[in-house]
Amino acid sequence: MIKVKLFDQEHEKDLEVAMNRFLEKIEEKKLVDIKYNIAAIQEEEEDEQIYCFSAMVIYRA
Repeated sequence: MIKVKLFDQEHEKDLEVAMNRFLEKIEEKKLVDIKYNIAAIQEEEEDEQIYCFSAMVIYRA
């Protein structure tokens, strides 16, 4: 069976840590693919940009 695990963090290092923890638990041969995305949103009221780092791990259960 194919499954997915979704990750969503505000900081890229947090995403890296979360994904590495998960990947340590599955066998390498069960890994199918990893999809990665970054979204940036400009806050209108504040002069600040918010980032969203997300990834999807596709693996065999």
